[in-house]
Amino acid sequence: MKVGLIQTRTPATPQAALSHVLPLVREAAGQGARLIVTPEGTNVLQRDRSVLWPMLRALEDDPVVRGLREAACELGVWILIGSALVLRADGKAANRAALISPDGALIATYDKMHMFDVDLPTGQRIRESEAYEPGDRAVVVQAGDLKLGLSICYDLRFPALFRALAAAGAQVLTVPSAFTRPTGEAHWEVLLRARAIETGSFVLAPAQGGEHEDGRATWGRSMIVGPWGQVVGHLDHDEPGVLVAALDLEDVAKARQAIPALKNAREFQLP
Repeated sequence: MKVGLIQTRTPATPQAALSHVLPLVREAAGQGARLIVTPEGTNVLQRDRSVLWPMLRALEDDPVVRGLREAACELGVWILIGSALVLRADGKAANRAALISPDGALIATYDKMHMFDVDLPTGQRIRESEAYEPGDRAVVVQAGDLKLGLSICYDLRFPALFRALAAAGAQVLTVPSAFTRPTGEAHWEVLLRARAIETGSFVLAPAQGGEHEDGRATWGRSMIVGPWGQVVGHLDHDEPGVLVAALDLEDVAKARQAIPALKNAREFQLP
């Protein structure tokens, strides 16, 4: 099954974001991708919360989500919105992934569990927990021939989540992201390859890249990693673009048979 990763530089309004991402989705479908995955913050990236908050909508009402549902139906493809920034039913905000089927239906959602609360060496202070309510459940979902385990960005640093997803049957782990440049340059590739090796899974990691309208800078370098830790394909830049590759699920079975770490894991206690 061919998959397509979309690398974006999402604008600061949903209307502009839809115009930005749709041509890239069409390009991936044109190259034969049957599952297309977009990055974190596909619908809008805006650091000024006083500007962002009035633009947030419920998932079903978000204009980018609506536009991508229509595109999935028109193109006959699965689309995983890596995440959209949306309003929850309780009025709080969520950083939410959404899987869309080829008939345009919303099949599954996942709310980012791990909040990026950090003081960077650059002096930048980030507190996601002040803006978004974390999720409390992991999600494994079927998309065509692929069983996906969903995550978002900072989740990548918590290997127990990925082991649990793989143990629950996920063959393909999705890591849509908007990594900062310092952390991306230092850790992006090595963490993606580690999660693939540890679980014997494919890893799909579409990313935001470049200098954004709201002043942030993201790392880009979208990547597909195979179950043996090999880089199947990657973009070596920050520019918007498309990465398409075919996944052979036999590679998952072979990797897990060669190194049965999921089966060999044991419970233990610390003294």
